Amino acid sequence: MRYFEVRKARIEIIPMIDIMFFLLIFFIMFTLHMIPSKGLSSNLPHSSTAQTLPHPQVIVDLNTQGQIEVDSHVLSPDQLTSYLAHTQDPQHTVVTIAGAGDTSLQHLMTVMDACRRAGVSQIGLAARENHS
Repeated sequence: MRYFEVRKARIEIIPMIDIMFFLLIFFIMFTLHMIPSKGLSSNLPHSSTAQTLPHPQVIVDLNTQGQIEVDSHVLSPDQLTSYLAHTQDPQHTVVTIAGAGDTSLQHLMTVMDACRRAGVSQIGLAARENHS
């Protein structure tokens, strides 16, 4: 009478380990997608020769009125210079200026001068690639 034999219960842990790894990878990927969404959307200028730059340490948003914004804080050019000068290593700090498409050249030059006064030499301009 094999039908009435009592079998010892076993807990299979290999499928549970697979599920835990899947959840770990899911949460890591989900967290990585949340990090860069900190910036503001802006009307970036278009360029046919746009290239991918290394990930910047500081993103400076510049709107059409010339208002400078870093990490959701509105700064004057002197405050931007002070902010960048107090980074760990201003000479190796990578700054990307994300200006609106219709920002005046004078506002852009003001931000670049403020970065240069702080000792920053690696300045990039954010642009969208033309798809023509």
